[in-house]
Amino acid sequence: MTGKFLRAALMLSAAMVSFGSVATAQDNTAEEGPVASEKVVVFGTKYRNRSNETAPVLDYGLDYFQKFEPLTAGDALKRVPSVAFLSDVLEYDGVRLRGLDPGYTQILINGEKVPGSGVDRSFFVDRIPAELIERVEIVRSSSADRSGDALAGAVNIKLRDSYSLDGGYIKGGLLHFDDGEIKPVVGGVYSGAIGDGRFLVGGNVQGRHNPKFKQSLRFEPNAGVFDFDNREDQTDVRDGYDYSANGSLIFPAGGGEIKFTGAYVRTDRTETEHSREYDDLTSVAIADLNETSDQLEEILQENYSLGASFIAPMFGGETRAKLGFAAFVEDIVNTELVDEYNGGVVDEKAIEQETTDTKDREYSGALSHTFLWSASKLKVGIDVQDKVRDAEVLSDDDDCNAPCTPALGTLDPVDGGVYKINEERVDSYAKFNGQAGRFDYELGLRLEMTDVLVTDENGRVDADYAFLLPSAHVKYKATDNDRFRLSYANTVRRPSFDFLAPAVLEEELGEDDDFRGNPRLEPERGWGIDASYERRLGGRGVAGINVFYRGVSNKVELASTGVVSSSGNGFIYTPRNVGDGFVYGVEVDFSTPLWFAGLEDTGVFLNFSWLDSEVTDVVTGEKRRFNDQAEYVFNTGFIQELSDWAASFGATYRLQGDAFNSLFDRTIATSYGADLEVFIEKRFGESFVIRLTGTNLLNASKDETFFKWDNLTDRLSGDINDVDEFELETEESGPAFQIVGRYAF
Repeated sequence: MTGKFLRAALMLSAAMVSFGSVATAQDNTAEEGPVASEKVVVFGTKYRNRSNETAPVLDYGLDYFQKFEPLTAGDALKRVPSVAFLSDVLEYDGVRLRGLDPGYTQILINGEKVPGSGVDRSFFVDRIPAELIERVEIVRSSSADRSGDALAGAVNIKLRDSYSLDGGYIKGGLLHFDDGEIKPVVGGVYSGAIGDGRFLVGGNVQGRHNPKFKQSLRFEPNAGVFDFDNREDQTDVRDGYDYSANGSLIFPAGGGEIKFTGAYVRTDRTETEHSREYDDLTSVAIADLNETSDQLEEILQENYSLGASFIAPMFGGETRAKLGFAAFVEDIVNTELVDEYNGGVVDEKAIEQETTDTKDREYSGALSHTFLWSASKLKVGIDVQDKVRDAEVLSDDDDCNAPCTPALGTLDPVDGGVYKINEERVDSYAKFNGQAGRFDYELGLRLEMTDVLVTDENGRVDADYAFLLPSAHVKYKATDNDRFRLSYANTVRRPSFDFLAPAVLEEELGEDDDFRGNPRLEPERGWGIDASYERRLGGRGVAGINVFYRGVSNKVELASTGVVSSSGNGFIYTPRNVGDGFVYGVEVDFSTPLWFAGLEDTGVFLNFSWLDSEVTDVVTGEKRRFNDQAEYVFNTGFIQELSDWAASFGATYRLQGDAFNSLFDRTIATSYGADLEVFIEKRFGESFVIRLTGTNLLNASKDETFFKWDNLTDRLSGDINDVDEFELETEESGPAFQIVGRYAF
């Protein structure tokens, strides 16, 4: 694959968009008109939409989330089936669909891939304010016209466009946090006609704040038992603002339709940590103080996206063309000051600073044509993408004996910290949809070709991949209320960029072991089956159950090279394709008004996902689950409408199962406390609503248990006396309250 071919494909897509101004055919507009702004602001069905796609897709509209006033896309997604997180308490960033690492989940915005800061191609959904969302789709099994790098599945976040509503609304409110901090929330959206077309503009500013308390208790082995060693108390406050704006313009052109979209999200955030380490289990006396540290991380992130698309009937069917540009910019400055104490007096001081500068630019184009017949259709297309990432990580440190003031000098690149990535993709596909009686079926084949070039101080690494990914889906409509689906799809997970670069990073995996990338690393391959049953309940409700299995080959795990590390006490480890694994589970979801009990104004919802997996641990040789996969995800709640009072109230309850992580020098067991949210809503006429919400009313905590070793030999000995440290860590945050008013016009 060459850059010339990629540029040619992009130019072809651009030509098709331009062709929209002269194409002639019948008018093609949205099937349904825009939703009145009053309905968007005040009313809502509260239940999952029933998708008509042949492939297994769960569709959740804005009305499913809005009454609880989520702040971000992650805050909204935590309520849907099989979505787990392994973030700090009250943080919802990397989606772990079916409990798997975020790199296994494809995050799409309006059906398009988006750049993020992760080297594993993951995207943090807490960067997207919930106010931009029109609906969310959980794509359980891939189709040929979707990117194949979705081994766990895909989350497609649909942003509002000109067809989302007619009119506008404004909102304003306040957030109150456990430490007394108050943050504002302000936003608005307006959509209307402009000539023969439609437009939408929106903006939002919201405060972000999360005060947390963390405590770590550390123990050391002594004659077969663990004795207390030290305690660390830490306050951690994350504070900042999110700014967002979006817009769209849609107008007819020569019998077709041209659409322009744009979105901008900016995050200004600081993370301030203050830690105090003591020799005593309970004392706060300065005589028992070992160390204090203050860490300040200043974060600036910006996401841009621009798109143009064209759709029109032509050539006996329907032609679509798209052009897109997306960018991600991240600047982080992390500064840490440490004072070490001896007998209650500071005897050593240290400073360390690290800066991270990341710039992503992605250009994309797509061209497809659908041939239409009476009961079937054939879609063929090509998707192209050109991604460029420049990253620079610099650091410096200094220490001195007190009394003194440590000073930073020139920041220098860390090992492997300055690199550039060029990734070109050309994906072609064909998808056939047909009907046979009560059966709908879909057959697809996708060819993905990828060329990756990673450049750093060690040289250049070029990796080429080609995948042929078949997929097949069948939907059987047993009755008007009952549907069965069966799906098969091949998927892929490309290696993390940092796994490809052959740089040796000293003490990257602990005190003794080094890390080296592997440019010969092959992508993980997956094949999967989903089998589901879905039933309509009383017109508005729906219940479903899905059983899934994923076989994974070429599983990537870190393995020893046998080469002694720089410390002389460990080894150099490298990522390798070590074998196979599998993932499986059962997903149940249910949402309905209680019409069968005569309670039409009472809505209840529940989803439960039981998740499991197996892989051979390359370190211990034992069978274990995939690292950090939650054992289950459970959500339930209700919404009660009080029609006579023009009011409503409701609650949701969430609980996520334990997760386990096995690394070379440590194991980590993680558990979360339950999360309870409530809301109360009062409507005034058909245009104004005010909502009060309470979040984290149970003071949810994140609890972690660590076993740590100096090297792999000590870990494999099985002797408790070879454990370097045993640690219990708990992190807790208090409740937050929000009051928001929305006015439609």
